[in-house]
Amino acid sequence: MGIDVNGGGGGGGEEATGFEVAIVVPKKKDGDADGGSRDCVELLVRELERAGLVVDRVQGISDEFIKLAAPMRTLGRAAAELHLKKLTYVGVDLPFEWDQVTAFVRQPDGSLFSWCERFTCFRHLIYEIVNETKTELTLYFAGKEFKFQPNESLIKRMESEGIVKQIFPMHDEIRRKQLLGSWALNWLDLTWQPIDEIYSYFGTKIATYFVFLGMYTRWLLFPAAFGIALHMIDFGSLQLLVLPAFFIFIVSWAVFFSQFWKRKNAALLARWGIDNEINSTQSHWEPDKKVEADNPKEKRSLQRDEWLGLLLRIRNNAIIVVAIIVCSCRLNWLMLICTRLLNLMF
Repeated sequence: MGIDVNGGGGGGGEEATGFEVAIVVPKKKDGDADGGSRDCVELLVRELERAGLVVDRVQGISDEFIKLAAPMRTLGRAAAELHLKKLTYVGVDLPFEWDQVTAFVRQPDGSLFSWCERFTCFRHLIYEIVNETKTELTLYFAGKEFKFQPNESLIKRMESEGIVKQIFPMHDEIRRKQLLGSWALNWLDLTWQPIDEIYSYFGTKIATYFVFLGMYTRWLLFPAAFGIALHMIDFGSLQLLVLPAFFIFIVSWAVFFSQFWKRKNAALLARWGIDNEINSTQSHWEPDKKVEADNPKEKRSLQRDEWLGLLLRIRNNAIIVVAIIVCSCRLNWLMLICTRLLNLMF
């Protein structure tokens, strides 16, 4: 992708994504000299359009925002240049090729690329605008001139000169409003969440956080209901056993919740295709484990360590349960003594 100082271009007539990336540059003042075809911002806009991006310029109070969108073919070309690996319908990760686009698995919301992949393609398209001429060019901005060397990235040069202030992802207003209606402002179902849409828009960390929060909120109904029942029901002579029973229930609830969350998290990562990297990392250790398992001494050592870890876990759990029971019993006796003292005093 080279520099054509006098050239132009456009993104073609294909359907483009929403404006997803913005470049912030200083706003030109009325008294600033016009650099003409060598004005670096004008050159940047022309080259972005020639790269196949859709450009919209918005004037702010002190800065100018260059908003960028891209047709799917442009993003596909960038993904192919990056050799971006994507999951195919046969279950194999292969470098992306636009000619074989139907062979690659789409995102849960139907889009071809995830947001992370799209942003990677945008950065590639932006930073690959270089000076392919064999001579240095003199560029201007607001009366300031600087040299643009051969094979140098235009964006990096403008960043070093302080002209490009920031490059940041933008909200997609259409999808944002859809999420507001189906998620944030949906009061009819407080526990349901469009997880796949959240993942496609915000990414893995945000989606995982809200999945955990939703599951935790639903699971809190069990200790809440149990606690209300213990508070409302009079157990008579068995009242001293209520508090230990509640503590044991809470500990058991926490263990079950942790195990079910691990399963749900693993299922989500598998559905989003994120566990491939984890599996590939683990596969590097499998040959070493196999070699160790073939050695009888190493095998016995591994088994001994495994049983020792299990016994330590049982010991620690027993200590915690006994400590909870003892503390709750002492608390019950203390409450009983205080109640009797209050009855005697009043």
